[in-house]
Amino acid sequence: MLTRKQHELLMFIHERLKESGIPPSFDEMKEALDLASKSGIHRLITALEERGFIRRLPNRARALEVLRLPDSIAPGLNAARKFSPSVIQGSLGQGAPRQGKPTSSRVPAAGNDDDVVAAVSIPVMGRIAAGVPIDAIQHQTHSISVPPDMIMGGEHYALEVKGDSMIEAGIFDGDTVIIRNADTASPGEIVVALVDEEEATLKRFRRKGASIALEAANPAYETRIFGPDRVKVQGKLVGLIRRY
Repeated sequence: MLTRKQHELLMFIHERLKESGIPPSFDEMKEALDLASKSGIHRLITALEERGFIRRLPNRARALEVLRLPDSIAPGLNAARKFSPSVIQGSLGQGAPRQGKPTSSRVPAAGNDDDVVAAVSIPVMGRIAAGVPIDAIQHQTHSISVPPDMIMGGEHYALEVKGDSMIEAGIFDGDTVIIRNADTASPGEIVVALVDEEEATLKRFRRKGASIALEAANPAYETRIFGPDRVKVQGKLVGLIRRY
């Protein structure tokens, strides 16, 4: 899925192209999204381009092409890809937007060809930063199968980790974390936190008086403090998958 601002910008560009055939200017996009500067528009356009929603046409000013729309508007346009993990690590902590119910498939149980267990398929929703926040929680890129006891209760999704700020919690660059949808957290839980409606990061949730602290598990990174209105919990960590 897209963040709210990314979705607003994509639809604004799409509607303008439908109306006039000409993309809006950066000033028009800035005013439409009520942003303070055009640098925010540059960042949003880059995120949309990286995730395959738009394309900048070369050698032409203001040339943007909408390649696809979110599934909620144009369902069925995203193709799912299979992902086969080599190692699955169980619950690491307690634990975004709702992505629908997971699906399940039957796979052989280890050590007994006659027994089967239900593997559950959940969507991978892009990358999450374990470091300086980056755009995340974008759109479904593919699905993965996980053991049912890893995701008991609630709706779940997965994110691919980028960065090393949570290494002392056993979360490394390249891991895939399993997240349970939640909009609240208790101090000490590892959460997906959305900052200023635009950027997401994987951090340990703390409270500092009336403020919220997002704490890294790596001494090279400082704890970041935000006002309570700037941070939204999008889910809690319940497990991870690692490939060797």
